[in-house]
Amino acid sequence: MASAMLAGCGGSQPPMGASGTMPQTTARRNGAPSSAIKHVVLVIQENRSFDNFFARFPGAHGARRGKEKIKQRSSYADRWVTLTSQSLVNGNDLEHCRAGYVTDYDNGKMDGFNLELDTACGSGIPAGDKPYHYVRESDIQPYWDIANQWVLADEMFQTQGSGSFTAHQDLIRGGTCIKRCATPSADTVTLVDNPTYWPWGCDAPKPVVTDTLNIYGVEKQNGPYPCSNQFHDYAGYNTLATLLDGAGVTWKYYTPCFSNTAQPGCTPSSDCSGTKPNCNGSLLDAFDVIYPVRYGSEWGTNVSWPETNIFTDISKHRLPAVSWVIPADGNSDHPAQPCQCDNGPSWVASIVNAVGRSSYWKSSVVIVVWDDWGGFYDNAAPPFTDDFGGLGFRVPMLLVSPYAIAGRGSGGYIAHTQYEFGSIVKYIEQNWNLGSLGTSDERATSIGDVLNYSQRPRKFTTIGSKYSIDHFLRDPHTLQQGDKD
Repeated sequence: MASAMLAGCGGSQPPMGASGTMPQTTARRNGAPSSAIKHVVLVIQENRSFDNFFARFPGAHGARRGKEKIKQRSSYADRWVTLTSQSLVNGNDLEHCRAGYVTDYDNGKMDGFNLELDTACGSGIPAGDKPYHYVRESDIQPYWDIANQWVLADEMFQTQGSGSFTAHQDLIRGGTCIKRCATPSADTVTLVDNPTYWPWGCDAPKPVVTDTLNIYGVEKQNGPYPCSNQFHDYAGYNTLATLLDGAGVTWKYYTPCFSNTAQPGCTPSSDCSGTKPNCNGSLLDAFDVIYPVRYGSEWGTNVSWPETNIFTDISKHRLPAVSWVIPADGNSDHPAQPCQCDNGPSWVASIVNAVGRSSYWKSSVVIVVWDDWGGFYDNAAPPFTDDFGGLGFRVPMLLVSPYAIAGRGSGGYIAHTQYEFGSIVKYIEQNWNLGSLGTSDERATSIGDVLNYSQRPRKFTTIGSKYSIDHFLRDPHTLQQGDKD
C-alpha cells in the first residue's frame, strides 16, 4: 500500500512526529468525511510567485515595485524597481533551486532577485530585471475570474525554499526529512533541490543521487537514490496515501505518461494504455519516489495516466475522494516552454468546470496551487525559518467550492491566513479523520478556515477560457519530459 515521507520543522515550531514509525493517532479511521466535502481535487501548476500572477489583484497583498541589490563601491544598497507587465509565454526560466532561494531571500531583505541566475539551476549570469514582472491579467483571465468568484489565498508559502522535486513531495506528505526528524540535530538530513538526473524517482538510472540539506543550511550532493526504500527512515516515510489506504478512502494521482529514455533498453512510446509500462515515470510524479507504490498494485491504478483521465472519471461517476492532478508540460504555466504554450489557465478552468458542472459539485473542493516561485519576484518574506529549509516563498492558491465563504458582496474572498503546503495536507487529514503524518501538517493552519459547511451551497458558474475540455482530450499526449528544474 502507499507509503511516503516524514519530515517537518524544528526550531521554535512544534516538533515533528517520530521518525521511522507509522503515524501515531487516536483519531477514528472509518473513512467517512467529517464535513459535507467528499471530494478534494488538488490541481498543481508550476513555477510562479504570487506577485507574478496577482501583484495587482484588488485587495491582495501584492506589489507594484520590488527591491534589487546594487553594489556601490565596497558595499551593497537596495534600489526600488517598478514591476512591469509580461506575457504568460516568456523565455525566462530563472533560478529556483535552493541557492537561488538563499540569494533572493537575503536574510529576509527580499532584495536579491536581480542577483539570482538567469538559468534554472547551475551556471549562468545574473538575472537582472527578468524576475521583476507580473503577467498581464488578460493572459491569465481564468485565474482572475476564479479569484473574483471564489477564494484567493495571498499568504500560501512553499514548505521549503527549493524547486519542484521537493515541492511535489511536500504536497503528498508535508516534508522531505529522511533522517533524525523528530528532534533536529547535527545529523538531521532533508532532501532538497532535484536528483542528479531524471526521472526523479525509482525509475532513475542507478547512479542518480539526491541533494541533502542539514540544519545549518549546508547542501551536499550526497543523498540516497531517489526511491524511498533507500531513505534512512524508510519505515516513517509515509504519505497521505498511506493514511487514506489505512482508512479505506479512495485516491488517485493523475499524471502524464512518459517513457524514460535514460535507461538502457527503453525507447519512447506513445502507448500509455498499459497498467505498468516498463519505463514509465515522469519528473513530477511524486509517487514514482515511493517504492511501495511504484512497485505495487497502485501503480497504473491509483497512479493514473494520462492526466486527462480525470475528465473520464468525472463523467463516468468514479471520481475518488482525494485527487492530485499533474499537468503535461504545455499546460503547466512553466516559463520557457519549447511549445510556447499558453494552455495553463484553460487547463485549470477545464478541471474546475468539469467538477462544477457535475453531480460532484455539492460535495467537492477544488484547490489550485503552484509548486514553487520560479525565480520571480515576490514581496512577502517567509514568516519564519526552520531546520528543514523552509518556509519557502509565497505562491498563489485558489480554492473553489460551494462552501467557500464569500467576500465582496457575494463574490471572491481573499484569505490572508498564513498557509503552507502542510495546510492542504492537514485539511485532508482532518476531513477524513486520518490522524497526522507528523510533518509540517502539525504546525500548519488548515485551509478549511475558508469553508462554511452551514451555508447554503453556492451555485457554480462556468469559468470562461480560451481552450475547452475537448481541446485537452484531443491534444496528442506529448512524450517530452517535464520540468527538469
